[in-house]
Parts: sequence; C-alpha cells; structure tokens
Amino acid sequence: MTKVFAFIFARGGSKGLKRKNVLELGGLPLIAHSILLAKKIQRVQKVFVSTEDKEIKRIAHDFGAEVISRPRALASDQAAELDAWKHAIGHLFEKEEIFDVFLSLPTTSPLRNECDINTCLDTLTDDTDLVITATPSSRNPFFNMVTRKENGDSKIVFSEATYAHRQAAPDVFDITTVAYVSRPEFILKCKNIFEGAVKSVLIPKQRAVDIDDSLDFKIAKLLWEEAKFNER
Repeated sequence: MTKVFAFIFARGGSKGLKRKNVLELGGLPLIAHSILLAKKIQRVQKVFVSTEDKEIKRIAHDFGAEVISRPRALASDQAAELDAWKHAIGHLFEKEEIFDVFLSLPTTSPLRNECDINTCLDTLTDDTDLVITATPSSRNPFFNMVTRKENGDSKIVFSEATYAHRQAAPDVFDITTVAYVSRPEFILKCKNIFEGAVKSVLIPKQRAVDIDDSLDFKIAKLLWEEAKFNER
C-alpha cells in the first residue's frame, strides 16, 4: 500500500497579512482547514504541521496533527519553502518514518476540496516528479504584463513576441497553492522543484484563492460564505 503523508508548512510571521495562519475563516483558524481536509482524504496516513510558532503548534495538536518543530532559520521571510520541505522529510527519515508520497497542503488555499487533492494524487504517475495546481491567469506576459523601472520606463515582458490581441497570445496559467505532490526522494535531491518532470492540475478560480494579503482574505471569506449558503 502506498504511504501518503500530508504536510502543512505554517510559520508565525507573515508580511502580507499578519498572523494569517491563525486568523479565523468560517469559525476555524486558517491552518485548521488544511488539517481537517488532509484527515478526510482516505489515502493520507499521517498529517504533519511544520512550524516554529507556539500558537500554531497548539492549534495543530488540537486538530489532530503531529508537529515538526521547524528551525527559526527556516521560518524567516528569506527562507526557501523547499528547505522546510527537506527538513520535514529528513526529520521523519531520521526517525525511520518512511513514506512514498509527499503531499503539501498550504494554509493559504482553504477553498479547495477533496476531489482537487485526490486528482493531484492520481496525477503523480511513474513518469512524474512533481504535481502542482494551476488556474487560468487573468494577465498574460505575452500581451499585457510589463516590467517597470523606477523612472516609469516600461516594456512588455516578452518583447520579442508581439500580438495584436490577447486571444492570439499563448495561454498562461497562475500556479496556485492548492497542493503540491511529489516523492520524498525527489524533494531531498532537487535544488529547484522544476528540475524534474512537472504536471499541473487545473483548479477553478473560485477554489484557487491564494491568501497573501487582507484583500485576498476578504475575497476568501466572501467565497466561503457563498459556498456555505449554496450548501443549504
């Protein structure tokens, strides 16, 4: 039987939205939504929260997750998420907790559902190293995205390719934080998650909200309430 471990990486600090991982959405701390969803997925054997923060550790325990204490050096604004992944996997391997599939469920996408995650797990085939999630982008670097200097000088991102209208430009997609699926061996050896063979799963925009700032949080609240209203 394939062993799937779910991981939630949640640090105490956040520049865009202060203490966002413990803010309440629908009466629950934001991080609790990821924990509860992971526990609903039958293929997931264990759920871990990696954090340096005492309050997040307490919430994780309260909702039935196991806690991995993250070094503060891996919880700063400059720290790479990949390094936190490597630390969590290495910590478990040292304890001889071996597993087959690594599933990361970031706290910032509370509107995803079980189907989204199961589709991601199914997409990790033998010829795939990593599965990400994506949603159609509202902006296109081939047509309406620019780089800008301090003096205001601006250029289209891909200046070598010009299109008369957006429909002619190649389709592009935003990476979402709905889920990341991989194998622990790949995570431990890679220097960049796009080194290997990457596949993406498309997520509808209403379930792909990525909470980074207060406006994102307001949108998530509205969509959450709308979804709950429609369930009545």
